[in-house]
Amino acid sequence: MPSSSTKPLTPFQRESIDLFVGAFAILSLPRSLGEIYGLLYSSREPLAFDDLVTRLELSKGSVSEGLRWLRSLGAVKLVPVEGSRKDHFTAETSLRKLAGGYLRDRIDPYLGAGEGRLASLRETIDEGGPEAEFQEKRINQLASWHRFFARVLPVFKTLAGKF
Repeated sequence: MPSSSTKPLTPFQRESIDLFVGAFAILSLPRSLGEIYGLLYSSREPLAFDDLVTRLELSKGSVSEGLRWLRSLGAVKLVPVEGSRKDHFTAETSLRKLAGGYLRDRIDPYLGAGEGRLASLRETIDEGGPEAEFQEKRINQLASWHRFFARVLPVFKTLAGKF
């Protein structure tokens, strides 16, 4: 029986990979993240680092960076495999954990920096210049959007916890 690293991808695995590549693209995430998550999601057994490199035909650097990023989001878990010293990985399948990790790691920091970014933008207004009124309106609109998302994000986090 071939090792998991030399087995060809099954049609189920190929289709799962394509599905997650598309989903990750919607979130502006690299293709390799979708490939790694898709293979782990569609594999019954945990896979070792080398399995991912070989089966996905990705560089070691790409897989390493992808696993680090996916683990930081909580999308991939490190799991022990009896009789092996290698690290093995499996996909997190809880939507609550996936959504929560994404909100925590991608949205929270961006939203948290919003006040400072708005203040910096406000400092660039050409006071007394022909564009000052327009620029002020745009910044006020951005501030309104920021307040809206600051109110809505906790609701999304609560909803994510219900899945």
